[in-house]
Amino acid sequence: MSMDTALSAPHPLLSVRGLRVAFDGKTVVHGLDLDIAPGEKLALVGESGSGKTISALSLLRLVPDAELAGQARFAAPEAGAPARDLLQLPEREMRGIRGAEIAMIFQEPMTALNPVYTVGDQIAEVLELHEGLPAREA
Repeated sequence: MSMDTALSAPHPLLSVRGLRVAFDGKTVVHGLDLDIAPGEKLALVGESGSGKTISALSLLRLVPDAELAGQARFAAPEAGAPARDLLQLPEREMRGIRGAEIAMIFQEPMTALNPVYTVGDQIAEVLELHEGLPAREA
């Protein structure tokens, strides 16, 4: 997608403003702003420990005990769907968004996968939770 197309999109797919992430009052992400247009790809690039992973995980509210502030407005790709603030949605709605509308590809399988379970079991769990498939079908 060209920059002109991204800039002329009616609204971003995801618009993050002032994302702050803290733990026990210590801020680790200081006011991240970004927009992602439909069809656009975004790479978070930076030094190890600069907050790339914690920012992405926080947008999906996958960081236990994180204190989040700011706004992360997500507009589903369907035409006319209202934007929702990911940082304010109830957990039940977030579970419906994770995997179905927004997904994350983790960089390191040794930390993303649980070695106690088979890969198949972990994939099946996602299909059961997000697609409502029975265990046998998943």
